Amino acid sequence: MSRVAVVTGGTRGIGRAISEALKGAGYTVAANYATSHEPAKQFTAETGIRAFCFDVSDFKSCEAGVKRIEADLGPIDILVNNAGITRDAVLHRMTPEQWQAVIACNLTSCFNMCRLVIEGMRTRGFGRIVNIGSINGQAGQYGQANYAAAKSGIHGFTKALAQESAAKGITVNAIAPGYIDTEMVRAVPEDVLKKIVARIPIGRLGHADEIARGVLFLVADEATFVTGSTLSINGGQHMY
Repeated sequence: MSRVAVVTGGTRGIGRAISEALKGAGYTVAANYATSHEPAKQFTAETGIRAFCFDVSDFKSCEAGVKRIEADLGPIDILVNNAGITRDAVLHRMTPEQWQAVIACNLTSCFNMCRLVIEGMRTRGFGRIVNIGSINGQAGQYGQANYAAAKSGIHGFTKALAQESAAKGITVNAIAPGYIDTEMVRAVPEDVLKKIVARIPIGRLGHADEIARGVLFLVADEATFVTGSTLSINGGQHMY
């Protein structure tokens, strides 16, 4: 029986690439999404991967979602915390709602999902958790105090949980993508995007499947000696 992997925000962008890569590697995949029902149905029709709707920023919603996944597919051995949003503004104009929404979706979601699967992983003596951080959590970014704080928090959360879990056969790692050619990045004004690409030594945006390959490495059964690490995949833009 193949291991069950959950990818939050798993039907679009980087999340979709991760979901498809995991399925291609033989895992049973559950892709979480929040509100876009029609795109999620289309995703399932195109990929054969089941999509589960729940709000990762809400613990009770996650609890119901995890129970549904485990009832339908089996115990969760792999968790990829990928869900994230942006609500950009300089701090002196940022609203409490913009701050709280990003912290809840990007960071609190990691607690919610990890808390709900960690006990089962400890009992079974196996688990793989990959948290998707960001280059902007490492280097900061103008107008993204909320996003940078949440993603930086993911890196610290990863290291702490890795220490707690190592003796139980659970690895916890992070990936910090640079600027990836996704819908979110393509929404950036063209003149701004050109300036971003100019700062990337490789000279291009990354591709979502390049992040997915990093996930496949970290979740492999054989990746037992890699934990508490952050894998930067950013084309050399930030060497951390």
